[in-house]
Amino acid sequence: MGFPVGYTEVFLPKLFVHTLSFLGFVRNLILCLFNYLGLSDFIETDHIWSENLARMPTQPPVTAALIRELLPVSKFEELVSGIVEGDPPESCAVCLYEFEGGDEIRRLKNCKHIFHRACLDPWMDHDNNTCPLCRTSFVPDEMQEEFNQRLWAASDVGDFYSSVAGKAFTSFLHIHLYGT
Repeated sequence: MGFPVGYTEVFLPKLFVHTLSFLGFVRNLILCLFNYLGLSDFIETDHIWSENLARMPTQPPVTAALIRELLPVSKFEELVSGIVEGDPPESCAVCLYEFEGGDEIRRLKNCKHIFHRACLDPWMDHDNNTCPLCRTSFVPDEMQEEFNQRLWAASDVGDFYSSVAGKAFTSFLHIHLYGT
């Protein structure tokens, strides 16, 4: 048996392969030229995550700020000394680096997963409100109503609607959203 020396089914003429290589070179040349001229946003590229920091949110969403208040930063060594049941995780599920004693971490209240602060904060800055590992909500069920009220107050949506449609509309929205 053994491996065949050549595949006649996938045989491509050399001229075709060289043409594809040349077109790839021209594409990269055009991308570099547009990037140099500052026009790279006008071209669709194959990159899923852009290295361009201008696309990052300049100010985190209100939900991220409120969730950060719910999930305070602590040192990993403090968490290890406080865990009674089970062993603490060895590494962060986002960056896969092992936790060390002085690392700043956030422990999620619902699922108890632990992440480096530097790994979880950008996740929240993109308006993600669930655990990156198991997709459990950051906000515990018993705190959800309080969280919604604080979000409503912090977002200034109430001020906008009260100035536009009066207090009756604001009350209607509040009753509709919170049931009170």
